Amino acid sequence: MPEPKQPLPYLIIDFDSTFTQVEGLDELAEIALQGHPQQEDIVGQIRALTDRGMSGEIGFQESLSQRLALLGAHRRHLAPLVERLKGKVSESIRRNADFFRQFAGRIYVVSSGFREFIEPVVADYSIDAEHVLANTFTFDEQGNITGCDPGNVLSQDGGKIRQLQQLDLEGDVYVLGDGYTDYQIREAGLANRFYAYTENVARPRVVAQADSVLPSFDEFLYQLKLPMTLSYPKNRIKVLLLENPDARAAELFRQEGYQVEEVRGGLDEEELIARIEGVSILGIRSKTQVTPRVLEAANRLIAIGAFCIGTNQIALPEAMSRGVAVFNAPFSNTRSVVELTLGEIIVLARRIPEKNPKMHQGEWDKSASGSFEIRGKKLGIVGYGNIGAQLSVVAEAVGLQVLYYDVAEKLQLGNAVKCRSLDELLQQADIVTLHIDGRPENTGFIGARELAQMKPGALLINNARGHVVDVPALADALRRGHLGGAAVDVFPYEPKTNDEGFESELRGLPNVLLTPHIGGSTAEAQRNIAEFVPERIMAYVNTGNTQQSVNFPNIQLPSQQAHRLIHIHTNVPGVLANINNVLAAHHVNILGQYLKTNELIGYVITDIDKEYDQEVIKALRGVEHTIRFRVLY
Repeated sequence: MPEPKQPLPYLIIDFDSTFTQVEGLDELAEIALQGHPQQEDIVGQIRALTDRGMSGEIGFQESLSQRLALLGAHRRHLAPLVERLKGKVSESIRRNADFFRQFAGRIYVVSSGFREFIEPVVADYSIDAEHVLANTFTFDEQGNITGCDPGNVLSQDGGKIRQLQQLDLEGDVYVLGDGYTDYQIREAGLANRFYAYTENVARPRVVAQADSVLPSFDEFLYQLKLPMTLSYPKNRIKVLLLENPDARAAELFRQEGYQVEEVRGGLDEEELIARIEGVSILGIRSKTQVTPRVLEAANRLIAIGAFCIGTNQIALPEAMSRGVAVFNAPFSNTRSVVELTLGEIIVLARRIPEKNPKMHQGEWDKSASGSFEIRGKKLGIVGYGNIGAQLSVVAEAVGLQVLYYDVAEKLQLGNAVKCRSLDELLQQADIVTLHIDGRPENTGFIGARELAQMKPGALLINNARGHVVDVPALADALRRGHLGGAAVDVFPYEPKTNDEGFESELRGLPNVLLTPHIGGSTAEAQRNIAEFVPERIMAYVNTGNTQQSVNFPNIQLPSQQAHRLIHIHTNVPGVLANINNVLAAHHVNILGQYLKTNELIGYVITDIDKEYDQEVIKALRGVEHTIRFRVLY
C-alpha cells in the first residue's frame, strides 16, 4: 500500500489495554503479590478499581490512589513486569510494527500508566522516550513503590487534557484508546477524532462516545488508507455458523479476529438468503442446503466450511464458478461412525431394541429367539472409503467375515473380500452396512428390489445419507419379517432443530434402532471437525492454500515471499498469458507463480515484489474471464 499523500495526523495512543492487551498496574499487582495469601482478592480489587476509573464511574485520581495503596510493589518487580508486557503487546499493533517505526515521529503514547514500564515496551517500536507521556513512581529508601509524582499532570483528574494542551500540536490529532479519559481529549476540543479501541476490552460508556470503533489497529490503518501489514482487516471478515458446531470453531475464528455470528439450528433457503449478505465465511453441517439461489445472494462469500463429511448439501459447481472454496472434514469423525456402527451391529444381533423397552415396562422376556453372536457372521460393507475401510479392520478384530462393494477400485484391508456387484454382496451378507456418499444418483440406492436380495433375517444399517434408502420399502421388509432388524441414523427429512418433531414409517417397529444423526456426534469427533475445518479455511484466506478443498484445484503453496496475487478465472485458454502480460506491462517482478486448473476454473497464485504500481491491481481485476481476484500481504 502506498504512503499517504497528506501528512499523517498526530496519533495519541493509550498504553494500557490499547497498546498492550492488559493493564500494567494489574499485572504489577499479580507479580508483586505472588505467594501472598490474599493475592486473588487484592488483585480483583485492583482490577475493579481500574475498570471503574477507565469507564468514568469514579475519578481517575481516586482510582489511581486506591490502586497504589493496595499494590505493595517494589522496584525489583518492574523488570519482570516489562518482560511480561513486551509479550502482551496487542496482536494487531505487533503485526504493524513497521508502521510505528516508519511514523514514530507522529505518534505519542499518552497514558495514566507509568513511564518505568511503558518506555521500554514502546521503545521496541521506535517510539522515542520524548514521545512517552506518563506518570512516574515514587519510591522509599528501600525501593518500595509509595505512589506517583504528584507534580505530574497525568496523576490528576483531567490530566490527559492538560497534557495535550501542553503539547500544543499543530495539525490534525486522532486519539486511540479504551478509556473515558481518552475520550475527554476529544471532548475538550484537543483532537479531531476519538477512536474507541476494543481489541482487548470494550467499555460501553466509552464506545458510545466514539467517532469510530476499532476492533483492531488494522481497521484504523485500513480506514485511513495507511500502510498496513495485512491486505484487509480481519475484523471485517464475517463468519456465519449454523447448526451448532463444537464451540471450538467459533473460538478459533474469533481468535483470528473475525466477526462470528452463531445460529443453533439450520436455515431453509429463504432464511439463509436473508442472512447471507455480507458474510465472508459460512459454516454448516448436513441440514442446511446451500443452493444456487443462496450463492447468488452471497455478495461477499469466499469460503464454505462443511462441519461434516458430506458436501452434497452444497451446490459445488455453482460455488466454484463464483470463486467460493468449499472445505469439509473427511476424516475427523471416521472413528466415531465406525464405533457406532459396530455397537449397532451387536445391539441388533442381540435384539436389544425389543428387550429394553419391555424391561422398562416391567416385562421380563428372557428368550434367545432371534439373537446371535456376530463372530463368524458375514458383514457386507457398501462403500469402502475412509469409514468403510476402517470398519473393515475393526469388524475383523471381533471375528466378522468382511465382504465389501465399491464402484471405485479400492485395496482391501486384512482378509476382506471384494464383491463384483451389489447383488453379490446382498445375497451373502448377514449384516449390510451402508457408507456411500449422498450424490443425487445414490437416491434410493437400496430399494424394494435390493432389500428382496438380502438374506431372510439379515440386518441393515444406514449411517450414510437418509435418501440412499427407500424408507417405506425398508419399513415393509421389516413388517413382513424379511429383515431381522435395522439401525438408521440418517433420514430423507430431518428436523432442523431439537424442538421440531420427528416422523418416520420406522417408528414403533420391532428390533429397529433409530438415532438422530449422531454418527459423528462424539466429543472427540466434533472437536476434531471444529478444528480441522476452520484451519483449512483460515489457511485459504491467509495464504491462498486450497489443499483439501472439495471444489477448487488443490495447491499446497510455499511460504509467501512478499505480496501474493490470487486470481480465480474461468478455465479458458489464454488467461495466464493475459495475467503475465499485465504484470510485464507494469514492470512487476515475479518471485514465484503457481497454476492449477480443473474442468471449470483456473487458479493462479503469483508472488511479486512489494514495489509495484497500484494500477496493476486494477488491470488484473479487469482481465477477461476473471471470477475473483484478491491481494495478500
